[in-house]
Amino acid sequence: MGRAIEAVPAVGAIEGFVALVGLGPWAARISELEARIAGGSRLARAVQQRHALELAIDRLRRTADRALTRGERQLTALAGALASVADGLGPAGRDRLRAALRAALDNDHSLVPIFHLARTAELQRARGFSVSHAGLAEAAPFDLMIERDGSAAEIICEVVSAEDGRDVHRGAWFRLVDRIDPDLQTWLAAHPGRYLLKMTLPQGLRAEPGEEPATLAALQGRIRQMLETQRRADHDEAAVLRLDPLLLAGAQADENGLLSSLRRQFGPEAHLAVTAAGGGVFVMAARAGRVNEVAVAVRRRMAAIAPTRLTGSRPGILAMFVEDVDRTEWRGLRERLELEGEARQFLTYPEARPVVAVSCSSRFELLGAADPDAAPEGELRFRNPSHPAARAPALAASILSSP
Repeated sequence: MGRAIEAVPAVGAIEGFVALVGLGPWAARISELEARIAGGSRLARAVQQRHALELAIDRLRRTADRALTRGERQLTALAGALASVADGLGPAGRDRLRAALRAALDNDHSLVPIFHLARTAELQRARGFSVSHAGLAEAAPFDLMIERDGSAAEIICEVVSAEDGRDVHRGAWFRLVDRIDPDLQTWLAAHPGRYLLKMTLPQGLRAEPGEEPATLAALQGRIRQMLETQRRADHDEAAVLRLDPLLLAGAQADENGLLSSLRRQFGPEAHLAVTAAGGGVFVMAARAGRVNEVAVAVRRRMAAIAPTRLTGSRPGILAMFVEDVDRTEWRGLRERLELEGEARQFLTYPEARPVVAVSCSSRFELLGAADPDAAPEGELRFRNPSHPAARAPALAASILSSP
């Protein structure tokens, strides 16, 4: 009985959200994603991870009569909140929301920006603010306006991909590995053993969604040539390649143990892949020519959007969502104070004059703070001490720096 009671509102919230998108467009999107993730390639697994929200919502539609996890309850609540927002908008506002949803379900876009908007609104309501979706309702340049005790602030909800701060894109890496994997399996069959191919890519490796740039084919060709000629090294200004024997300890015999050991050896920024065939193992480890600058990419985006999307008539808050990070990377960005350092540097810029605070979050905060890698209070927050409203008591819950 308890499970059924829980499932009824969940079903209503999820179905209300899907109806907002449209049953036809939703079904088409899910069919497209299922086709893209079929086969289990590395790129397919990356697609599955990127579009986890869409796939989770569709699972909830099909398996509603069960107890939900905490993350599923949060996802359901946010989906229901978006449906409620639509009910409170006028015709033009509903059209804007539907258009945003349709755009989010097109090609390689995702629902993350829409759910970041919904979660930011719910977070502010939980802090005692009244919240209006000014961007949807009035086509305001900012997304939300919050008010309490006579004070108001504008909020921009922005998503930045960590790929913007990487010279070697993960998407491009997955494409390369999927392309070269059949060659490696064939080669291992003829040359059983354990090998490590180390790659440094000073010019990077990038690919926009759906693209197959010439650099991928060129790098694949160079690797294939090394294997065919049994050369141990190849280098030019674009890539430095070295093939060595792979030395394994007993604890590294399986793939998980091997990857864990390699991660410790090459560091969190390395791109790793393991191909096994028969008794042979071939590992590829790639690094860019310089360290990743994910936090720098966030700072640059803030400097670009603050002057154009805040009116300057009210204090502004930039709610930045860092997408395409894994647990280790997100934890490192926080522990090394990289996000804090770049945010505080931005707050000294002329572009930051209308900004009273910056917040940063990721997928680990999106569906609840129970995740061990989620930031306390659901976000990192940095106040601009030079803003006139920095000490406004009514805004304190949303602008005071994280403890």
